[in-house]
Amino acid sequence: MQAIRSPFTRESADTRRDALIAACAASLAKNGVQGTSVRVICTEAGVSPGLLRHYYDGIDALIAATYRWTGDRVQAALAEAVADAPQTPRDRLLAYLTASFVPPIADPELLATWLAFWALTKTDAQISKLHGQIYRDYRADLETLISDCQPGDHRLTAVALTALVDGLWLELSLGDAPFSRAEAGVLVEKWLDALLG
Repeated sequence: MQAIRSPFTRESADTRRDALIAACAASLAKNGVQGTSVRVICTEAGVSPGLLRHYYDGIDALIAATYRWTGDRVQAALAEAVADAPQTPRDRLLAYLTASFVPPIADPELLATWLAFWALTKTDAQISKLHGQIYRDYRADLETLISDCQPGDHRLTAVALTALVDGLWLELSLGDAPFSRAEAGVLVEKWLDALLG
């Protein structure tokens, strides 16, 4: 009796791209920018280097796609936190601000990947442009949520809160922060109240 062979299935282009992006993010987190190469990424993804070149115009394009993907993951987590919050404008705003202090955003691997992107903003024009877009989108959403609480121009309020959240997120993600996640939330709430008067 002959064994029945399962038919060959080819992964979709989206699945292959996603695997390359996930492998790139993992390599950036583990090896940093200097240790991330086509060979390392392809080994991590379990594909040939030719496949990377088939889908991306080199490693720089893949790193840029990985930054966009990472930014989209963070934005999705923020949107989910707002959707799950009580529907008062202040609760939605606080949910947006404090979502950075819990997983999936407060994560050492995400931090390591994000630090690699930050390092590239000074040397890679495409990453710098993406960085500007990601943070502009974050601040625009934040300004909208602030305006729902208190109408007005809140550009600088959004800048100040972004800086506070980034600093607290960085400390929490590094580990051994001199404050808890809950205390980070309290600090954000106090700053918010002070900034809004």
